[in-house]
This record gives sequence, C-alpha cells and structure tokens, in this order.
Amino acid sequence: MDAVRGAGGLPLLLPPGDEAAEEILGHLDGVVFTGGGDIHPRRFGGDHHPHHYSICDERDECELRLIRAALEAELPTFTICRGTQVLNVALGGDLHGHLPDVVGDDVAHRESRDRHILHRVVVAPGSRLAEVLGTRDLEVASWHHQAVHRLGEGLRAVAWADDATVEALELEGAPWLLAVQWHPELQLDQGPQRRLFAAFVEGTRKGG
Repeated sequence: MDAVRGAGGLPLLLPPGDEAAEEILGHLDGVVFTGGGDIHPRRFGGDHHPHHYSICDERDECELRLIRAALEAELPTFTICRGTQVLNVALGGDLHGHLPDVVGDDVAHRESRDRHILHRVVVAPGSRLAEVLGTRDLEVASWHHQAVHRLGEGLRAVAWADDATVEALELEGAPWLLAVQWHPELQLDQGPQRRLFAAFVEGTRKGG
C-alpha cells in the first residue's frame, strides 16, 4: 500500500470471500496481486509438502477468479511473489512445490518465514521489465519457497536467478502486465524497484 501511495496511486484493499468480487474491477484502474501464503497444491495438480504454509482456499479461489477477470478486462495488472504464482496457475501452469528440492541451496530464495533474503536476478534484453527497471542485472528481495515451473498459456519467462529459477513473467497480448517473483516493496530505496510501482500507477492512468 505504501509503495502504491508513494507512486501517486490510491490503494484499495480487496479482501477474499466476496462472491461478486469481479464486479469491483469495474471501479478500479488496475490491480496488484501481492505476496502471501502458498497456493493449495490441488490448484495445479501438485503434491502436499511439509514446508507448505498459510494455505487459504478462500484466498486462492478469490484471486484466481480475480486475475482471470482482470486479464479479460485488460486492466493493468502487477503481480508480486505469490501473485505471480497465482497468475501462472490461473493460466494453466504449475509450480515447484518446494524450490530447494529442485534447484538445491546454491541460491537461497528464502531465509526463513520471518525474514527476506537478497539474491541476483538477470532480466531478458528487450523485455518490458528491462525497460521499466532500467537495468538487466539487479539484486532483489526474495521471500519464497515455491516458484513457477511449467508456464501457463501465453506466458514467457523474462528474468531468472543464477540457479535458473524463473523470476518474472510477461503475457503475450496483455496491454499492461508486470509479474515478478521478488518483493520490490521491500526495496523502495532503490530506483529500479520504485520504477515498477511508478510504471504501474502510470499505466492505470493511461488505461494500459
């Protein structure tokens, strides 16, 4: 919320559980899907894992419906961490249920449930993300143990950690969408991270 305000936007919270949540989108200029607990593995055909935490079926259902509706309405959409995983699952992709099982520990993506960690990300040249950030090589605030695996329909990876974990997505044909696996709201002292929120707010004013 502070990051959106700082970029000149007016944030409104959408709590899960509203049966008509999609109708609210008609009153908004854009949507941010934030970080949070894990998506239930049944949403993407995955298996339960001992490290899964804070699963909320109500939030999963609400956000999956909302993100599909936002994309259909071509609302400017910005997804962060869990939000990027929701985007991928909503479009038919799946997730690595516990990243260390897949890529090991050479790159730490989460230190603990209470504290984020920093690691390097490299962004694809020519991507919208690289244009917004103004750089292709940066250190990001990471706080996740799940990650994108098989990409959903129309999505392409545009940033990676040094262990090849997908760190950002773009969607073919979407007028305005940014999707990052890290937490830019934790690094607002850095210009590239602030530019993500500034670009989002500017996008909402231009209608994409």
